[in-house]
Amino acid sequence: MDVDKIRELVDLVSRSGIAELEVETDDMNLRISAQLPAAAAPVAAAMTAPVATPTPAPPAAAAEPSPGPSPAASGRPVTSPIVGTFYRSPEPGSPPFVEIGQKVAPGDTLCIVEAMKVMNEIEAEFAGTVVEACLEDGQPVEAEAVLFRIEPS
Repeated sequence: MDVDKIRELVDLVSRSGIAELEVETDDMNLRISAQLPAAAAPVAAAMTAPVATPTPAPPAAAAEPSPGPSPAASGRPVTSPIVGTFYRSPEPGSPPFVEIGQKVAPGDTLCIVEAMKVMNEIEAEFAGTVVEACLEDGQPVEAEAVLFRIEPS
């Protein structure tokens, strides 16, 4: 294996973020290890943190219904069909699609969930009154997360 090939492999390891690469040929055994074992640990910790982040999010959502248990208990949940980013209005600075206390009909747009640069309008599936908006504008949302609670009419 020539020096240029080895340089390409070193470059590949540094760009890809992998910790180690081992190449064996008939006459050579080459192992390239990244010099950042400390950086690998924060990456693992960062992966652990997002897993821990959704766990605290439901208690925060549970804390929101506590101040108003009757509307949350009586309202029917509207959930996100996809993972993405929650937006209450069609564009920054414009009024939200719906306000608390507003009556909605089937097909009315409640919000947008952006996924992979696609704006997906979430519509009401039944008529009722919006009693709770469960997320803040721009907040990440998981699939099946409760976006709104609507009291059916």
